[in-house]
Parts: sequence; C-alpha cells; structure tokens
Amino acid sequence: MIPIRISSFSQGDAGGNPAGVVIADHLPDAAKMQRIAADLGYSETAFAAPEGKSWRVRFYAPVGEVPFCGHATIALGAALGAQEGPGRFELHLRDTQISVEAHETQGRWHAALQSPSTWSKPLEDDLRYALLDAFSLSDDELDPALPPTLAFGGALHAILTLQDRERLRKMAYPFDAMRDLMALHGLVTVSLLYVAGARSFVSRNAFASGGVVEDPATGAAAAALAGALVDRDWDGLRAGGSFHIMQGEDMGMPSALDVEVTGLPGASVRVSGAVRWI
Repeated sequence: MIPIRISSFSQGDAGGNPAGVVIADHLPDAAKMQRIAADLGYSETAFAAPEGKSWRVRFYAPVGEVPFCGHATIALGAALGAQEGPGRFELHLRDTQISVEAHETQGRWHAALQSPSTWSKPLEDDLRYALLDAFSLSDDELDPALPPTLAFGGALHAILTLQDRERLRKMAYPFDAMRDLMALHGLVTVSLLYVAGARSFVSRNAFASGGVVEDPATGAAAAALAGALVDRDWDGLRAGGSFHIMQGEDMGMPSALDVEVTGLPGASVRVSGAVRWI
C-alpha cells in the first residue's frame, strides 16, 4: 500500500496542491488512514477501494478526517485514470456521492470532479468580526460586490473578498486561534478572494482546521464559491457558464482551477484542472 503523490491544479511542471492517493483492495481502518495522512503531511490524502462498479473514498488531513476534498479528488481521478483507463468514476464519500472524470492529453492527465450540492448564505456578524480580527482586516477593506459569505460545496467555507490585491498578498493570521475559530464554526477553509475580472478570481485559502497554514489549490472551496456566485447571479451565471480561479501564486505554488456551473441554485458544479506526478 504505497501512497501515490500527485499535485492537482498544476500549471505545466510546476505548482498545484500536493495530495496523497492510496488505492487498495479494502480501505484501511480509520487509525491507519490517519497515520498515513499524517506521515505524508499533505493537506489531504484520498483513500479509495473498489465497491462494485464504483469506489468507496475517504479523505484525511494530517489532523483528522474531512468530508470532501477537491484537490485530492482530482488527484484520485488522475490516479484511477492511469490505473483503470480514462473515463468516469463514481465515488461514494462519507456523506454523499460524487463523480470524477479523467483523461490524458499530450502526455498530461486532467481530471474534473462533479461536486456535491451547494448552498450559501450571508456570513453572520459574529463570525465575520472574528475573521476580520484574525486577519487584521477591516470592513472598509472588503469588496462590497461580493459580501462576506458562508458557502457549502461538500464542506463548509467562509468567503471574504478584498478590494486590494496587495492586501491579499499579505495574508497572515494567528494559526492556533484560527484553528479554534474554524473548529467552533465547522469551517474547513476560509477563502480570501480578489476579483481580477468578471469571470476571474485570485484566491488564498487558510486551512488551519486541517493542520496546514494555507492550501495552494482548493477544489472544495472553488465548488462552494461557484454555488455562492450562482445564488447571487454573479455576471449572469444563472444562465450557466464558467469562471477561473488562480491560487497559490503568493506561496510559490501557482495553481489554476476551472469551474463550470449549470446556473441552477443549489446544483452540483464541475471543477477541473491538470495534474503532475510528484
């Protein structure tokens, strides 16, 4: 049972978010999966075992299980494509069912996940103020075009959008206090965004809840953002369409996520990107 190391949402031979992938005849017990994830030290590791014509999947961060992880799903899809051949794979997660597709183009594997259902609502004042304090931000630094939001796309994420790209570049927070705050509110990540264009965003994702300061690319947060943008009919996305997220640039791990929506509020969304083996 040797873990595969794959970086998801990479750009060429650089960047992306490293994930562990373990494909076995049977899932290890929870303690062993946790130990493997901690030893690897990546933000998440995906564990998969065949179950009829589909796959039973669990995700573990270094400090605990998470219900859904986008970049580890992309990594798993590429690994399954390389092992089983290109195609679509049905995945039974802890709390829901999703799918991932994989194909190879010019020697490089690409994968696209179909997320769980989505929802969003305004961020409550107490959590907003606590997050602003943790990031040393003020309300005046937020972009009113996309107000503070609590969003779900298989996992729960808080979204704060900044007016200044340079302020995003300087993201910092007290790790232990943020970890406790995220645990209190059930958050998997906190997304800080900058609107680079109507269909283009720059993102940084705090992941203290998983024992990691920052994720270079976060597919689950991308899915949650997509649901929130559809709910707001951002740039006409109620008619369907796509947008692009650039992440990891400020930590030297440039990553690219492409997101497609049907336009139906609450619906699953598609998040795709390239991978590279580590």
